[in-house]
Amino acid sequence: MELDRLDRQLLNLVQADAGQTAEQMAEQVPLSPSAIQRRLRRLREAGVIARDVALVDPKLIGRGDTFIASLHIERERPEPMAQLRTWLAAEPQVQQAFYVTGEADFVLVVTALDTTHYEVLMSRLMQDNPCVKRYTTQVALSVVKRGLAIPVSDCET
Repeated sequence: MELDRLDRQLLNLVQADAGQTAEQMAEQVPLSPSAIQRRLRRLREAGVIARDVALVDPKLIGRGDTFIASLHIERERPEPMAQLRTWLAAEPQVQQAFYVTGEADFVLVVTALDTTHYEVLMSRLMQDNPCVKRYTTQVALSVVKRGLAIPVSDCET
């Protein structure tokens, strides 16, 4: 899908705050509110905008601890790997999961109430996925930045 300068501006705006009205966006982009709505609908239908979500402050809902886990797989056989991927995708505490190169095979960003709850989750992961040989954990001491926005350049490429 071809994205023009206005599409890119709209993508930046909705990533910053998807709750903005078309009227509010029209103050920042030289389009009418109805033209903005049409463009956003087209971007959603094309899958460029995959979802609209709300960002929740984890500390305010009692989910203040963040863990970064590196999973080490015994053997990368197709069936157990597919099972692990399905397990990770279905687990609400796993916020992000990446299949990576390097020493680890997967890197996860996990949220938990505390270290005890994290250990329960990881014990369940190991029990349900025997292809996971071991894991290492880093505990986030503070959050410097949290987000999923993809920078969208104003210039067409």
